[in-house]
Amino acid sequence: MAIPAKKTSTALIVTIVIVAVLIVAVLVGAVLVALLLPAVQAAREAARRAQCRNNMKQISLAMQNYHDVNGSFPPAYTVDENGQPLHSWRVLLLPYLEENALYEQIKLDEPWDSPHNRAFTDFMPDAYRCPSESAPPGQQTSYAVISGPGTVFNGAETVSVSDITDGTSRTILVVEASGAGINWMEPRDIPIEQLDGEINDPSGQGIRSEHFGVANVLYCDGSVHSLSEGIDAESVKASATIAGGEKEDMLLNELY
Repeated sequence: MAIPAKKTSTALIVTIVIVAVLIVAVLVGAVLVALLLPAVQAAREAARRAQCRNNMKQISLAMQNYHDVNGSFPPAYTVDENGQPLHSWRVLLLPYLEENALYEQIKLDEPWDSPHNRAFTDFMPDAYRCPSESAPPGQQTSYAVISGPGTVFNGAETVSVSDITDGTSRTILVVEASGAGINWMEPRDIPIEQLDGEINDPSGQGIRSEHFGVANVLYCDGSVHSLSEGIDAESVKASATIAGGEKEDMLLNELY
């Protein structure tokens, strides 16, 4: 009877060793995952941020092509005979984003949210959404212009490159506007008065992104830069005007 007992004891030891090895393997795996996860997440966000910059490059090319055809950048919005806003610049750029079929279905003489036009709000071009957005894809755009007197986009008025005496490399064209709740067809953007706050202000006003510590900004020369959260608000506001006479290095030394 001693031999079976010995076999049982050996089997128990083997089982304990196997369990211990498995526990150690799980613990080591958990440690490796904990060490690698931040790097994986950082790599994914870097890719999303790069795609966001590419979106802005597409918008920039569309803006430049619109300018070539029409002699100016698009207005912030079109208006009816009573001066009421109808459609956003984002709608006017559709033919220059290879969205002719969508553009031709929209009735430009009706408000953006008329019964007819409302049917197209779900067809937002991919270029109008940053992949870092936490909200699910829908109708809200990630990008807006700075609007108001002295900017490139002052209501229904139009501005050409020759009007930008501050220089195209120092004048803001398009910014990130995550959390602003702007429908891509809506004739609404960021008033220059809202640039008093910090970049990525939790209130959702001003320039805001889902990127950590920065927000991407497109300039009139087609370049895309990242503005850090600590950047001076007055410098950003000055960079949003076309003829303020600011010094060349006022904002450039704070760009990423």
